[in-house]
Amino acid sequence: MYQNLPKKVTLIEVGPRDGFQFETKIVPTDLKVEIICGLMEAGVKHIQAVSFVHPKIVPQMADAEEVMRRIPKREDVVLSALVLNAKGLERARAAGLTHVEISVSASDTHSRKNTGMSLSRAIEQGQEMIRLAKTYGMQVRAGIQCAFGCVYEGQISDERILNMAEIFMKPGIDALCLADTTGMANPLSVKGLLKSLTEQLSILNSQFSIPVVLHLHDTRGLGLANAAAALECGVSHFDTALGGMGGCPFVVGAAGNIATEDTAYLMKSMNIEIGIDISKVSACSRRLEAFFAKMLPGKMFRLILKELEDYL
Repeated sequence: MYQNLPKKVTLIEVGPRDGFQFETKIVPTDLKVEIICGLMEAGVKHIQAVSFVHPKIVPQMADAEEVMRRIPKREDVVLSALVLNAKGLERARAAGLTHVEISVSASDTHSRKNTGMSLSRAIEQGQEMIRLAKTYGMQVRAGIQCAFGCVYEGQISDERILNMAEIFMKPGIDALCLADTTGMANPLSVKGLLKSLTEQLSILNSQFSIPVVLHLHDTRGLGLANAAAALECGVSHFDTALGGMGGCPFVVGAAGNIATEDTAYLMKSMNIEIGIDISKVSACSRRLEAFFAKMLPGKMFRLILKELEDYL
C-alpha cells in the first residue's frame, strides 16, 4: 500500500532534447517547434527544449538557437537547456535561456566517454559553470548521471553521489537531478539513495531545501516501478520523454526515458494531479512515429489514441 504520496507531481519533458538527440535522422526545425508547441498545448509546464553542444558532435542540436527563437514564449511554461561547458552556457544565455541544466557523470569511465573529462575535472568544471550561471541570474539544475550504477564501473557508492550533491549545492543550485543513465536502478536502490540524500540535506542546512528530480531510463523495464518507489520518498519531479524516446549513446542497449504518457497515466491512476492532457501528448508521439517511420517504446500513447479512434 502506497503511503504519503504527493498530491501533485511535475513532469519535466525532455523528449525534444534527450529524445531527439538520440536519433540519427535529423528532425527539421519546423517539426521540433511543432512538437514543443504541441506539448505546451497539452499542459506541459516544464520542457527541456535543446542542448547547446558542438554541432559536429551532436548535429541534431545544431539549430538550438533557431528553435529557441521560434518557440513562442509563455509565462506559464519553463523552457530549459542542457549545457556541458562554458561555451554552451554562453550560447544559452545569448539565446535568452533563463533555466539551464549542468550535468556531470558520477562514473569516471562514462564521464571520459561522454565529455572527454575525468570525473574530478568534470566536477570542477561543473562548479565553475554553476557559479557563472548564477552570476548571470540563471536558474540552475545540477544533474548527476549514473547515480544508480554504471555499466562500465558497476555500482556507484552512495557516498560518491552524496558528496557530489553537496559540492553542487554549495554554489546555490535550484534543483538536483539524479539520473539513472544506464537504467540500473531498482526500487530498493532508489529508496536507499533517496533516504540517504534526505538525511544529508537535513544535516547540511535548511538553505538546501531544493527539489530533487529523478531522470529514469527504462533499460531493464523498471522505470515506472522506480518512479512509484520515489513517490513514497516524497519525490514530486520527474523527467519524462514523449513516447519513451531517448537513451545514452555511450551505453550499449540503453532504452529511452520513462514515457510521458505512461508516467502521466500512472500518476492519474494514483490520484496524483499532473495537469497534462495525455491524449494531446500522445498525438505528438504519433506524429514523431510517422516521421521516424518506427515504433516508439511507450505504451499508453498508442492505446489512448486507439481508444479515441474507436470512440469516434
